[in-house]
Amino acid sequence: MARAFRAASPLPLPSSSSRSATAPSGGGGSGSFTWLLKKRSSKAPQRSGPSGQEAEDEGDEEEAGAAALSTAQSSSTDEQSSSSSSSSSSSRKKRADALARLRSVFLAAITHRRRRRQLGSCVTGTIFGRRRGRVHVALQTDPRSAPVLLVEMAAYSTGALVREMSSGLVRLALECEKPPLNAGEKRRPLLEEPTWRAYCNGLKCGYAVHRECGADEWRVLGAVEQVSVGAGVLPDDGAAGGAGEGDLMYMRAKFERVVGSRDSEAFYMMNPDGSGGPELSIYLLRV
Repeated sequence: MARAFRAASPLPLPSSSSRSATAPSGGGGSGSFTWLLKKRSSKAPQRSGPSGQEAEDEGDEEEAGAAALSTAQSSSTDEQSSSSSSSSSSSRKKRADALARLRSVFLAAITHRRRRRQLGSCVTGTIFGRRRGRVHVALQTDPRSAPVLLVEMAAYSTGALVREMSSGLVRLALECEKPPLNAGEKRRPLLEEPTWRAYCNGLKCGYAVHRECGADEWRVLGAVEQVSVGAGVLPDDGAAGGAGEGDLMYMRAKFERVVGSRDSEAFYMMNPDGSGGPELSIYLLRV
């Protein structure tokens, strides 16, 4: 039986003695096993080669598809983010504009009320105008603030007021009408009345008109900002064609404010040395 198996087998079967003798040295009959193992190992890469390449190709295709999908998703995300960012930026801009308008209105109202509340018992008064021009009377809470009252006496010249002051005491009275109020209507503050009747030492001298502080008025007030008490002539640049009306004169002093009622206030000029009575008094009456 063993002989028949050996004859049928293409490879000789080594005996146990030959295996034990040749196993450490690696020669003889073990060469057939080594050749068989080499043959199997050489066939294994040949069989796995095409499938491994296909696997790599499939992996590359999957990676490329995933990359394309991620690129499409990122582009769509960028478009959505850009559109959302543009809409959000426009909404933020509109909201900021609305808040800025609301803030400006609120601050204007607060500043207006604060300016009225800060009008204390002492103000800075400036009387200025050209010698043959109209008299301007400005009252300020401090030398750098906007005037709380600026009136222009239309029919009274600065030269006439200077002559009156050189002869003695001067009392300027400004009177306005007190019309009846309708139901639910509030009367405006006394210093905001638009027109006045003007009197100087009891003599009527035309009308006085409430004015907003313009560029020419700010130029004069800025020029005498550092002057606390004094009078003089300002340098003339011939602005507004007023050179023909004479020199630009001014008088500046501190005035004490006395409130009689909601319809009457008085401003008395304070002498720097504290001697004598006021040389100039301004009365505001609503009758």
